[in-house]
Amino acid sequence: MLFYQRSINMRCADIYTIIRKNRDGGWGLHIEGPSTMFGTVLNYVTLRLLGEGAEDGQGAIEKAREWILEHGSATAITSWGKMWLSVLGAYEWSGNNPLPPEVWLCPYFLPVHPGRMWCHCRMVYLPMSYLYGKRFVGPITPTILSLRKELYSVPYHDVDWNKARNTCAKEDLYYPRPLVQDILWASLHYFYEPMFKHWPCKRLREKALHSVMEHIHYEDKNTRHICIGPVNKVLNMLCCWAEDPLSESFKLHLPRILDYLWIAEDGMKMQGYNGSPLWDTAFAVQAILSTGLADEYGSILRKAHDFIKHSQVLEDCPGDLNFWYRHISKGAWPFSTADHGWPISDCTAEGLKAVLLLSTLPPGAVGKALDVMRLYDAVNVILSLQNVDGGFATYELTRSYKWLELINPAETFGDIVIDYPYVECTSAAIQALASFKKLYPEHRMEEIENCIGRAVEFIEKIQAADGSWYGSWGVCFTYAGWFGIKGLSAAGRTYGNSSHIRKACDFLLSKELPTGGWGESYLSCQNKVYTNLEGNRPHMVNTSWAMLALIEAGQAESDATPLHRAARILINSQMEDGDFPQEEIMGVFNKNCMISYSAYRNIFPIWALGEYHCRVLQAGQDTPRP
Repeated sequence: MLFYQRSINMRCADIYTIIRKNRDGGWGLHIEGPSTMFGTVLNYVTLRLLGEGAEDGQGAIEKAREWILEHGSATAITSWGKMWLSVLGAYEWSGNNPLPPEVWLCPYFLPVHPGRMWCHCRMVYLPMSYLYGKRFVGPITPTILSLRKELYSVPYHDVDWNKARNTCAKEDLYYPRPLVQDILWASLHYFYEPMFKHWPCKRLREKALHSVMEHIHYEDKNTRHICIGPVNKVLNMLCCWAEDPLSESFKLHLPRILDYLWIAEDGMKMQGYNGSPLWDTAFAVQAILSTGLADEYGSILRKAHDFIKHSQVLEDCPGDLNFWYRHISKGAWPFSTADHGWPISDCTAEGLKAVLLLSTLPPGAVGKALDVMRLYDAVNVILSLQNVDGGFATYELTRSYKWLELINPAETFGDIVIDYPYVECTSAAIQALASFKKLYPEHRMEEIENCIGRAVEFIEKIQAADGSWYGSWGVCFTYAGWFGIKGLSAAGRTYGNSSHIRKACDFLLSKELPTGGWGESYLSCQNKVYTNLEGNRPHMVNTSWAMLALIEAGQAESDATPLHRAARILINSQMEDGDFPQEEIMGVFNKNCMISYSAYRNIFPIWALGEYHCRVLQAGQDTPRP
C-alpha cells in the first residue's frame, strides 16, 4: 500500500512538472516566469529521477534538453543548482565556489558572521556548508551517468569546472555578482581550500563540520523536523543521512516531508513553507468580521479561534538563545503551525489582531478569549522586534549591515543576506499594538506608544516621492499601499492631517484602470516599477487591497466612484458557487520569486466588500469631503 501511494504521489509530481513547462521547453523560477537554467535543469533532472526516459516519446524531455544545451548547458546553472547537481553526482564539487564551514567558528562580533544573516539565508547555507565541507556525493547510478552525458555540450571529463564556478546563464542573473565576490571566491578557491586537505587544517574542518551539525540538529528538534522552509528541510535531512543513514535524526525527518506536499487539481507540488494556515486564518477572521455577519458564521469563527490559540508558540527555544542565534519566541505566532515554531513579527501581529477582535464577541459564539498573559507575551515579542530605525523585520532584529549584500552568492534572489525592515511588518505591528492598547490601556503603555511613534516615523520615511511603498511579500505597490495606509491610520493619522496618506491615495488612484479596479503584475516586484497586468486587466486581489487602503483613508468622503467601480468588478467576478477565480500569482519573496496564496482570492474580496458595505454603503459616505 505504501509503495502504491508513493507511486501515485510520484506520478502526480510528474504531471504537475510537465503541465508547468513553458512553451519554449524550459521551466521558470516560478510558474509564471520565463524559462531559466535553474528551473529547467532541476525540473529536467527531477523528471529523469521520477522515471521519465531521456526520450519520453512526447517531446517534453527532448525539448527541455535542447533548451539547456542551447543556453550554455548545466555549467550555466546558478550556485544553488550547482550544489544540488554536485550532491547528485551530476556535477563536480570543484565547479562550486567554496562554502567553508569554518565561518561558523568565527567570533560573532564580525559583521559577516552567518549568525547575523537573515535566518532563511543562514539556514540554507548552514547545511550547504556541511555538504560542501564533506564533498558529499550520492550513489552514482546508471541514471546519474546518463545525466552526465545529457546535461553538457562537451564530454563530462572535458568540462572546465574552474570556469564553470563563475558561469551563470543570463536568464538567471537577477543579482549580478560584484567584483568583490570574484576576488573573494578566487581567494577561497585557490588559497584557502587547498590547505584543508592537510593536517592541521583538516582537523579544523572536522571541528567545523561537527559544529555545523549541532546547529542543524538544533533547528530540526525545535521545528519538530519541519525546518524553517523546504530548502533547508531537505538539505538538513540530507546532512543527517550523510552523517548516519541509520540515525534517528534522519528517520524523524521522513514523515515530515508530507507537511510540504500538496496535491491539487493540477498535480502535486511542494509548498514554499509547510503551508500558511495561521497567516490565512488570521486574515480570514478579520475578513469575516468586517462583513458584520459574525452571527451567521459563529461556528466557523469558533474553529478559527481555536486554531489560532493552539498555534501560538508557548515557550522559547531551549538553551542559550545567543549561542544558537535565535530570538525569543514565547508568545509569538508562526506563519504556519505551532510545530514549525519560528516567530515572525507580522504573523504575531496578525494573530494578535485576530484574537483581540474575537475577544470582543460573546464567548458562547466564538469560544473563550485567549488568556491575558498570553496576550502580554505576544506584545512582548512584538516590542522586542523593533529595530533602532523604528522598523520591523521578519523573524529577528536586523543584525548586520546592508553592505553585506555585496557577498550575496545567490544570483537568483535579491536582498537575502540580512533581515531588512519592511513596511508590511512595521504596519502590522502598529495595528496590533494599537488594537491591544484600546483594550488594555495600562499595560506597558509608554513603551507601546513609543514603539508606535517610532514605527510611524519609519513608514513615513521610507515612502517614495510618488506616494508609494514597495511591497516585499505581495504584489506589490498595491499590497504595500494597503499596509502603509493601514499602519498610519491605526496610529491616528488621517487624510486630513497626514500628507503621507494623501500622497498614498493619489498614487493608488493614479493606477486605477480605465475600466475600474487594479491589476498589478509580478514584474512590479522584479523591476521595482508599477506594472499593470498584460492587457490592463483588473485582478481581484489587487483590487481588494486598493479598496481596503482607500476605504481606510476615507476616500468615500470625497469621491466614492472608484470604490463603486471596484466593488462592481469584485461582485461580477464571483462564480456561481461563491468562489472567486484563481488569477495571476500574488505572493513574492526576495524580489524575484513568486509564490501562490490560493486563499487570497476569497479572503480579500470578502474583506474589501465587507468594508465597502459597512463603511461606505451603510455609512452613506457619498458626500464630498469638506
